[in-house]
Amino acid sequence: MTTSDVDATEAPLRRLSRLDRFLPVWIGAAMLFGIALGRLIPNLNRSLGHVQVAGTSLPIAIGLLVMMYPVLAKVRYGEMGGVTADRRLLVSSLVLNWLIGPLVMFALAWIFLADLPAYRTGLILIGLARCIAMVLIWNDLACGDATAAAVLVAVNSVFQIVAYAGLGYFYLAVLPHWLGLTGASVDVSMWMIARSVLIFLGVPLVAGYLTRRVGERSRGREWYEGSFLPRIGPLALYGLLFTIVLLFALQGNTITHRPFDVVRIAIPLLVYFAVMWSGAFALGVSLKLSYARTATLAFTAAGNNFELAIAVAIGTFGVTSGQAMAGVVGPLIEVPALISLVYLAQWARRRFYRDEETG
Repeated sequence: MTTSDVDATEAPLRRLSRLDRFLPVWIGAAMLFGIALGRLIPNLNRSLGHVQVAGTSLPIAIGLLVMMYPVLAKVRYGEMGGVTADRRLLVSSLVLNWLIGPLVMFALAWIFLADLPAYRTGLILIGLARCIAMVLIWNDLACGDATAAAVLVAVNSVFQIVAYAGLGYFYLAVLPHWLGLTGASVDVSMWMIARSVLIFLGVPLVAGYLTRRVGERSRGREWYEGSFLPRIGPLALYGLLFTIVLLFALQGNTITHRPFDVVRIAIPLLVYFAVMWSGAFALGVSLKLSYARTATLAFTAAGNNFELAIAVAIGTFGVTSGQAMAGVVGPLIEVPALISLVYLAQWARRRFYRDEETG
């Protein structure tokens, strides 16, 4: 192996910030701290429930909103029409994200968690929450098309506001009934899901949009993206870790007595990442997209918005629910899985895009 090969292999990890590079470590530490906190404060659930927002305790609601806002402030909403010139990319992304992805996760949830309805429901909620956050990082590390990724993120953000509640009701209540799946009844209404989406995605989406508009008009895009966004970026991780601490403080007893459940949730997630990424990359190659846009297609199809899934699960089913637990396990699995796919993308580039690399 040459020096250049070593540098290319190590580049993705070196390009991650320290916060992002050790995200699984921070999440694991937050889980352990939350479990310890729950042991020290037995009445924590009652204390957190005094003030609620949409059925969610105020501290947890704040954590959810904080972790969503920086991500949505990064989206270039004015460029949403720019990617439509490549209809192959746009149509492929919409089909993969809103038809194939949810169906794949639905199938995996029933295959691996048929006997655990709460975790199964949580996994389905994850499948419906299309990636609008970390995908920008993975896409950048894999040398994908940054503009196309930003546009697809914006499209997914808006589409989730419009369609998430209806799709959630369809996959949780309607489709299982049509297929005659036993034990599929879920006591959830479309309004319960829509309310959570409107609060925990709608509020930070509007805030992020207004922040970008005001920031760019008053100080310019260079200042906004070069100075302002780096300052607020870590808030997403802090909000996620804060929420995880509280969730595990409330669910610590269940977790410590059923650690195998975490493994069972992780297995279908790993299968999902592998299937969606490889299928999307193969589609990009078959459509003769450039490597940059093929990588963007693959990572936007494989990633999920775990923040939204956690928020909807908590708002709809409760903070101590198995659905929320499934959402929390997601980021712990996603980070190492997607980093591995960045390396796979580099190999696939050398394998399928030799002519492009040599110019």
